[in-house]
Amino acid sequence: MGIEVVVEGLTMSFGKQNIWQDVSLTLPAGEVSVMLGPSGTGKTVFLKSLIGLLKPQQGRVLINGVDMVNSPERDIYETRKLFGLMFQDGALFGSMTLFDNIAFPLREHTRKRESEIRRIVMERIELVGLLGAEDKLPGEISGGMRKRAGLARALVLDPQIVLCDEPDSGLDPVRTAYLSQLLIDLNARIDATMLIVTHNLDIAATVPDNMGMFFRRRLVTFGPREVLLTSDEPVVTQFLAGRREGPIGMSEEKDAALLAAEAAGSASHPAGPRDIVPQLEPSPGLPPRAAVTRRRERVLRMLDQLPPAARAAIRDTYARGAAAPTLTMPAPGSGS
Repeated sequence: MGIEVVVEGLTMSFGKQNIWQDVSLTLPAGEVSVMLGPSGTGKTVFLKSLIGLLKPQQGRVLINGVDMVNSPERDIYETRKLFGLMFQDGALFGSMTLFDNIAFPLREHTRKRESEIRRIVMERIELVGLLGAEDKLPGEISGGMRKRAGLARALVLDPQIVLCDEPDSGLDPVRTAYLSQLLIDLNARIDATMLIVTHNLDIAATVPDNMGMFFRRRLVTFGPREVLLTSDEPVVTQFLAGRREGPIGMSEEKDAALLAAEAAGSASHPAGPRDIVPQLEPSPGLPPRAAVTRRRERVLRMLDQLPPAARAAIRDTYARGAAAPTLTMPAPGSGS
């Protein structure tokens, strides 16, 4: 089972530029969480802070009693082994085959024999649907396959926490749908705590147990997916609808005068309630996600603390109990 990640009062700046401040949240053990936000709001910086690669000026990140911000470097280094990190571009070595790319962490951080390394690597290759492509170079395969290889590499050390930085970037909608199913299937198989940074609304709507959003140097919200999906915060509704009208501008947030003009123009067209798409379920033949039962118990305990719209959506979700359709992983030669 995955490990709980507790973030308390995290503040990050680069020189005089404040990235975000006083961020507090808990990634529940074994659950899948998604972090949204416009470009430039520090989502990737947040991932690197969790794993101890960047040092925030204030706050703590607690994992198994180790503070990834302030603990001694040797403790941080050991705790970092609990993580698997999938980078935006896969971050593969161009001169190595997929097999050697995926084997790299095992050869670098363990003393396993090559026979054991081969067994582990081939298991992970099968897990992400890349059997038959292990001898190819990264330049010989599609972007979607490179991402899946990057995910396989993130899994070879049996991480209890998996961080995915924009795994959908550069993928078409169909391949993104396959990736969404793969992430759910992985959680069903390994029960790891997962945090996915993405701009993709389809992933955000169908994959996570929990959702959060960064904007204007703060964490707007983080909690059960229904809280964000029913939120009436202007920045959330704008982002989820993909509209120009709202606080998010092309480069920075809009000024007050422009926001007031937009509000006056849209007052006669209020946004209606949003339907919440059912969360994806594991593919046929896989075990149920252990996180589902834990999440249900956790969310029902906190139900009275949630906004009315979120409470209604949660009750409806559990009353309906509808399963979303699953997708079958394409073959390696399909270009995904």
